[in-house]
Amino acid sequence: MIWIECAAVLIVSIIATIALTPLAKHIAKAADAIDYPDKRRVNTKPIPRMGGIAIFGGMVCGCLVIWVGGAAFGWTDPFRSGNDMNVNLPILAAGIIFMFGVGIVDDIVGLKAPIKFVGQIVSAAICASSGLLLSDMQNPFQDGGFIEFGWLAYPITIFYLVAFANVINLIDGLDGLASGISAISAGTIFVFASFAGRFGSALMAVAIVGSCIGFMKSNHHPASIFMGDSGSLLLGLSLGIVSLFAVARSTLFISLLVPIMAAGVPITDTAVAIIRRSRAHQRVDQPDRGHIHHRLLSAGFSQRDTVLIMCLWTLALAICAIMLAESEGIWRVFAIVGAGAITAYAIGKLHLLEPVLRHHYAPRRKPAKRGGSAHEESQSRRLDQGPRNQVSGNTNPRSSNGRARKR
Repeated sequence: MIWIECAAVLIVSIIATIALTPLAKHIAKAADAIDYPDKRRVNTKPIPRMGGIAIFGGMVCGCLVIWVGGAAFGWTDPFRSGNDMNVNLPILAAGIIFMFGVGIVDDIVGLKAPIKFVGQIVSAAICASSGLLLSDMQNPFQDGGFIEFGWLAYPITIFYLVAFANVINLIDGLDGLASGISAISAGTIFVFASFAGRFGSALMAVAIVGSCIGFMKSNHHPASIFMGDSGSLLLGLSLGIVSLFAVARSTLFISLLVPIMAAGVPITDTAVAIIRRSRAHQRVDQPDRGHIHHRLLSAGFSQRDTVLIMCLWTLALAICAIMLAESEGIWRVFAIVGAGAITAYAIGKLHLLEPVLRHHYAPRRKPAKRGGSAHEESQSRRLDQGPRNQVSGNTNPRSSNGRARKR
């Protein structure tokens, strides 16, 4: 790979995103796509939320650099005929634009969850119809053999892309959090794709990294603009697409875990949220304050510290993912055990499953015997109810500036 190509795509994506951010703010204000302060948010002033416009523009400009460089200078160009997956790129672009459109509409009018979910499925289906499919994987029990998914490749790919879109969407709860995690995840895919010789995928990942970095200039705490669903859904889908380009027909079965581990933090947050809400007999899409960043804020960390902790966690998982793909033998075991240990420690330390395992964190006390003192009964009741008060997830007053989850 010629590193000047990567540098050009990165710089142009950053500059374009920064330049388009004021336009995104203006459009958001004109459309009243604003996050107004309320009891569910922690921002103390109205903030526009259509930063996805700037992110989309930065990614498009980065892709234009790749296309122009391929035509004028003979650079690696995944957008011209001859891509090794025979993907219909105009159809793929249509699917990405459709997802971006779903996010724009949601930012403006606030789509109901079922309607938004249908829009995500339609977008992913368009992308799958382009030929970008997780159609097979290496057979771990047969050297050089592949397991073909057949018609199941379509629902598997749609599920994969919708899942990626939603994990980024759900983690978008603090200033700079979704853009930081997306940048690290895309950077991980870039490293893996470069080692695997998938230079087209690597260049597309660089465009995502540049857009995220450019957007963070206005999105870090205290943010002057939020990416909204137009940005989070776009980034999630783009990460899913680039990862499919990077791992398709890989000679390593284990490579399929690289993009999943790179996005391990939002995936963990989403999985725990689904378990938590299901056990509480709530709708899966019902918002609550039990997410990872809420727990860190409740523990007294500032917004900046919370974002830093979650990004470092993501970076640690990304290093484990690259080690897993590029090493052999005992080092792969270390990578898997390390990633699992880091995640398990965070889940336990933050009590993310506390509503599910409440009996473990706060065993129910036996009722006081008849005639027991009022003090004993009061003490028992207080011990039983203490952890329940923690589950409410009230944020620390010191962390009142910034953005809470819109969904």
